[in-house]
Amino acid sequence: MTRPARRAAALTLPLVAFTGVTFVIPLATMLVRSVHDPVVADALPDTLDRLRGWDGQSDPGEAAYAAAARELLRAREERTLGRVASRMNRVRSGLRSVVVRSARRLQDFPDGPWRAVMLDIDDDWGDPATWRAIRTAGDRFTARHYLNAADLQRLSDGSIARQPPDQRIYLPLLWRTLTVSLGITGLCLALGYPIAYLIAHAPPGRAGFLLGLVLLPFWTSLLVRTTSWIVLLQTQGVVNDLLVAVGLVADDGRIALVYNMTGTVVAMTHVLLPFMVLPVYSIMRAIPPQQMRAAASLGAGFPRAFLRVYWPQTLSGVGAGSLLVFILAIGYYITPALVGGQSGQLISNFIAYHMQTSLNWGLAGALGGILLACVAVLYLLFDRVGGLERMRLR
Repeated sequence: MTRPARRAAALTLPLVAFTGVTFVIPLATMLVRSVHDPVVADALPDTLDRLRGWDGQSDPGEAAYAAAARELLRAREERTLGRVASRMNRVRSGLRSVVVRSARRLQDFPDGPWRAVMLDIDDDWGDPATWRAIRTAGDRFTARHYLNAADLQRLSDGSIARQPPDQRIYLPLLWRTLTVSLGITGLCLALGYPIAYLIAHAPPGRAGFLLGLVLLPFWTSLLVRTTSWIVLLQTQGVVNDLLVAVGLVADDGRIALVYNMTGTVVAMTHVLLPFMVLPVYSIMRAIPPQQMRAAASLGAGFPRAFLRVYWPQTLSGVGAGSLLVFILAIGYYITPALVGGQSGQLISNFIAYHMQTSLNWGLAGALGGILLACVAVLYLLFDRVGGLERMRLR
């Protein structure tokens, strides 16, 4: 490697390090957590060893009860019992209280016999489903989180089936997220293209003023912009007051425009509109205006000249803006959380919930992995249809 090449490589090292620390490592950690969960395996190794050859239907035997009692007591002393019980509860609802209560009372019975003692503490220990849940939670590497994220479940015989209809949450939510993101991309294109055209063909002074208005949202906090829409769209807000004033709606029939999907779409479109306008404008300003005049001189009306001459030249900017808006929209969190209410939530809100509230990082990682896969597939489709090599900003 020549000296200039080494110098150029050295200059890129800070960027590579920054990308690795802020993007690659967190992404890899998320994907690993989605399939790797060693908490129960580390806390109950003897119990899991006793259950390895168990048929899953009969009583696991005194040795399994003794190992479970001993290791639950040790987990309680080491203050890891809460994490262990939480992992088991994710497999079988209600098992957390059984495990915590049993570990607390087992210290009063130092000598056993452990099967009788544990059955006396809680009848659930006599249910083979409890022991199957412990064995399932003890897998260090598991696809359980991805099954949950796809609204699937593994039955006792090892087969995979769909969750009951009232428990199918994530696939409808993922479909809603993709649909809303595509809809917002379409709205931004429908609104942003004329704005970009107006700026590109305005006199220099007016164009600078209009471009400043487009850039103005970047100088305002996202939180401020989002909460401003709450003020505007709420039942007693400015928009409803205007509709009542002009007689479009009655005062007792005000429209719910916030804390639903309407509020989410309006606020996200406003926030993401500049990301469509700027790429399209950068392409439009490089198109010579003489081309449209030449088309008109050859007898083409404005619609035909626009569709045959102008529109094809702006497709690279349209593609860049659409891809940028869609990727930003599909992962949006703050705006749906504030203005979306229950019906306006997207999958990013549930990822944040599992990361911050339920602390189910494995399921959050699985949801993030599925979302990442969907974005990658759409990105590849875009490359196949539109061609990334033709998507450029001038």
